[in-house]
Amino acid sequence: MKLELVPIPVADIDRSKAFYTRQVGFVEDLDVRPAEGVRVVQLTPPGSACSIGIGTGLPAYDDMSPGTVKSLHLVVADIEQTRADLLGRDVDVSAVLDVGGGVRYASFSDPDGNTLTLQEMAWRTGDSY
Repeated sequence: MKLELVPIPVADIDRSKAFYTRQVGFVEDLDVRPAEGVRVVQLTPPGSACSIGIGTGLPAYDDMSPGTVKSLHLVVADIEQTRADLLGRDVDVSAVLDVGGGVRYASFSDPDGNTLTLQEMAWRTGDSY
């Protein structure tokens, strides 16, 4: 099974959209209101096949409390460069933690307390990853 969208529960859609696009650098794929009381915003990290969704009016968003997503992994090729880019965008990113075996992590939170974890595994290369 290939996961292509991860719902992220937020309290303020516009604030979160601004954080993910302007600060984190995600691409806005869509922002639609397909029915009364329903809003869906899809945002994608550059170069990723997996997006996040924020919104309201659907169980995927309304049945979860803001801030309850913890440690959503964003796999990056160069954690130091990604961290520096995020710090330059005023995102408070933790120091890089090397857990051994070529695996390194750093993390940050969105305005609601959902946490995202940068993961670098330098040995993972090629199209199969």
